[in-house]
Amino acid sequence: MSCLVSNNDPSLWRDAWPHLNDTAHKYDRGHALIVGGYPMTGAARLAARAAARAGAGLTTVAVPEVAFPIYATSLTSIMVHPLVDDGALRKLITEQDFSAFLIGPGAGAGTGTRSHVMTLLAANRPTLLDADALTTFAGHRSELFAALNAECVLTPHEGEFVRLFEQRDDKVGRALSASAACGAVIVLKGRETVIAAPDGRVIVNRNAPPTLATAGSGDVLSGIICGLLAQCMEPFLAAAAGVWMHGAAAAAFGPGLIAEDLPDLLPAVLRALRAET
Repeated sequence: MSCLVSNNDPSLWRDAWPHLNDTAHKYDRGHALIVGGYPMTGAARLAARAAARAGAGLTTVAVPEVAFPIYATSLTSIMVHPLVDDGALRKLITEQDFSAFLIGPGAGAGTGTRSHVMTLLAANRPTLLDADALTTFAGHRSELFAALNAECVLTPHEGEFVRLFEQRDDKVGRALSASAACGAVIVLKGRETVIAAPDGRVIVNRNAPPTLATAGSGDVLSGIICGLLAQCMEPFLAAAAGVWMHGAAAAAFGPGLIAEDLPDLLPAVLRALRAET
């Protein structure tokens, strides 16, 4: 596939960066909703902290009622909402003004997650699907593709990618073909991460250090991108910015990195980006 490939750099997306002003309040900065799971509770908590650190004015985690105490006792500025029945997620997104959604980390690859994905997509707001939210549609990709649009971002690693998309061409070609097929932004993760949009734009990220090969780092990445989406950053550019920030934070830390370190490294990355504007 012939295309112009850009190397990821802040110059590509800095003009679209969410900027604060003196009169801004938390509602101006967007409200991110992360759908958490049980018993794998750590992934969504990592994502939620990353969304908040990336600048979302409010962040809520919606979780199975049985898991509410786990999330509520470990998250402070992040709100936790229990999902008490099958219709609770639909009711929640109807009653509150969320600006972006994230589902997948720790969600579980079952019919419940698939139902939650479709509920979120029907609300027609920027939505990021990661991990289990992708795996659960193996064998049901036509249902997923029909519900996606250009405001959506999918963040598969290679294993998740092969469950939904054809394997042909090089990595850039595969990401572009997948984006065109499903109509959403694709972030095909790896040592070199490819960000592709349905309109043919493509960026390759090369600043990710090998220390990011650690459990939970992908959950943090999805949270960063969701936090930028919540602030109304255009999805393709939000994905590129989030991937770059993720790599910059890890590079600044060095050896010994674990996923829990990453959200707290973001303020320094943000300060450096703002100093360059």
